[in-house]
Amino acid sequence: MSGWERVQSSKVRFGGRHSPLGGDERASTRTVRLGRVQPQAPTHRTIYCNDREANLPVRFKGNSISTTKYNVITFLPKGLFEQFRRVANLYFLMISILSATPFSPVSPITNMVPLSLVLLVSLCKEAYEDWKRFQNDMSINNTLVEVLQDNRWVNMPWKKLQVGDIIKVKQDECFPADLLFLASTNADGVCYIETSNLDGETNLKIRKALERTWDYSTAEKAVEFKGEVQCEQPNNSLYTFTGNLIFQKQTLPLSPNQLLLRV
Repeated sequence: MSGWERVQSSKVRFGGRHSPLGGDERASTRTVRLGRVQPQAPTHRTIYCNDREANLPVRFKGNSISTTKYNVITFLPKGLFEQFRRVANLYFLMISILSATPFSPVSPITNMVPLSLVLLVSLCKEAYEDWKRFQNDMSINNTLVEVLQDNRWVNMPWKKLQVGDIIKVKQDECFPADLLFLASTNADGVCYIETSNLDGETNLKIRKALERTWDYSTAEKAVEFKGEVQCEQPNNSLYTFTGNLIFQKQTLPLSPNQLLLRV
C-alpha cells in the first residue's frame, strides 16, 4: 500500500414515507486514501562537547576532504566519458567508426591514430592534475592540530578530528573545521580572524567568546568542560548562526560572534 487509508462512515437521509422521521436513513462507507507522509529533517542537531562516546550514535561526518575527480577504478571510464562530451572528440570517434566499415574508401588507421593520441594526451593531463589535487588533499588532511585528550594537548591530523572535540589553535594558524569559540589567551576573550578566502574581505574581524567559558583556555580547565550545543543544521550562510550552549544547567544563546569558520 503506498499510503495510509482511513475509513469514514456516515448516514445519508433519503426522503420517503416509510421513515418515522420523514425519510430513510442508509449507512454509507467511503475510503479516503492519504498520501505517504514524508519524514522531515530535524531542524537542529545536538553536539556533546568533549564526549566522543555520546556523539557516536549520531554518526557525524568525518573531517577529511577530497577534491579529486577520479580514483583508480573510475579514472578510465569517467575520463573517457568526459573526453567524449566534447563535440570534436565525439565527431572524430564517429568518423573512425565509419572508416572501419567495409565500404569505407580510407583506412581506419588514418582517423583512429590521431584520435587515440589526442585522448592519450588529454587523459595524461587529467591524471596529472588529479594527482596534484590528491597530494594537496593529503597535505591538508595530515596537517596537525592540538586536540584535548587524556588531560593534555595531543597533536592530531585534521582528518581524525571528530565533532565535539576541544582543540587549541595558535596565532596565524588555520581553522581545521568550523569551530565554536570558547576561550582565548586575550584577557577580554576576543580573537581576530581573516576571512578573505570566504568572502574576499581582507580586514580582520573580531570574534568574542561567551563570558562563562573564558576560563577554559588551559588543558586543566578545558578537560572539565562538559556542555551541549544545540544548533542549526550545516548550511552555506556566512553571516547568520543560531544555537544554544547548555552549560552548567544554563542555556546560553550563541551568535555568529562565537562562530569560527574554516577557510
